[in-house]
Amino acid sequence: MEASGGKRRDAGRLPPHPAPGRVDRVASGGKRRDAGRLPPRLAVDGLVADLAQRQHGVVTLAQLRGFGLSASTVRGRVAAGRLHRVHTRVFAVGHPRLTREGRFIAAVLACGEAATLSYRSCAAHRGMRPDNRSVIDVTVHVRRSGRELRGIAAHTSSTLLPRDVEIVDGIRCTSVARTLLDLAEVLDRRGLERACEQAEVLRVFDLRAVDDVLGRAHGRRGAKQLAAVLDDIRPGSTLTRQELEERFLALCRETNLPRPEVNAWIPHGATGSEADFMWRAQRLDVELDGRDVHMTPRAFERDRLRDQQLQVAGWRVVRFTGRHLKDDRHRVAATVRALLGPPAPGQASTSASAPSISGCSKS
Repeated sequence: MEASGGKRRDAGRLPPHPAPGRVDRVASGGKRRDAGRLPPRLAVDGLVADLAQRQHGVVTLAQLRGFGLSASTVRGRVAAGRLHRVHTRVFAVGHPRLTREGRFIAAVLACGEAATLSYRSCAAHRGMRPDNRSVIDVTVHVRRSGRELRGIAAHTSSTLLPRDVEIVDGIRCTSVARTLLDLAEVLDRRGLERACEQAEVLRVFDLRAVDDVLGRAHGRRGAKQLAAVLDDIRPGSTLTRQELEERFLALCRETNLPRPEVNAWIPHGATGSEADFMWRAQRLDVELDGRDVHMTPRAFERDRLRDQQLQVAGWRVVRFTGRHLKDDRHRVAATVRALLGPPAPGQASTSASAPSISGCSKS
């Protein structure tokens, strides 16, 4: 509204979505004139198209009724090929070809307002793991009575809280923490570990949020497995450098590997660097990587630059983790033995007696 000569007049602005039958008032000689409204049918078409664009190409019957379309009008649009039924009361607009996201949101909308994409489907939508199944996982508070919806695996939960639900690309999804708990029920240990690792790569893993979900996971089948995976992720759960080195030296003794030099200096590049374990004659450097130190962004970059410089200088570098030494120690020993090659003629294979490594530090 603007003041002109003490009087108020309407500036004649149209709303973003003009309502059918709307007539705007414009002061023009005391008369009323139509501000050029769209025909009601075209106005509704625009509203439907806008909504479908936000919802990956689908709308619900309730939403269409909210725009003023009757059930018979909706049936007529279906018959004319303007709407295509995806699920009961859910339609694709314009054409039946939906993206994966379109199929996901159609399944969620078909299960009701409180439904949420979950389990493997949610993990795929979030980029945490692939899922090539045709069925879509949806969690609902109360399972609807009546026949099952085709292509939808409905999971019932009465413990889903508001903090367990997020909107991701326009679709209601379980949180990352809740998704990991769901995955723990349907994946094996390694599959769950990979999902956690990918969540870390995507920088969406929140240990406190997972602990919160586990604290409310009374009776959930996957809770024990998820808790076990978290034990390897928690700060302080990894071995210290000295513990890693002691384990590796013990492995060398047990498998009769040649004794390495410990924390020896290798000149390369402008200066050089310290090796965890070195076999000088074979030019082999074994490094033991703990998560607490070697997975920081700066250490990640530094380690790779160091490895490149050592390879240019003619050294081979192999890296093992604490988990390798704990769960796959025989493969570690076999790998080192293969890299060392057979002993030189007349050279005995001296076992690795335990050189003292207390007090050693590595920058």
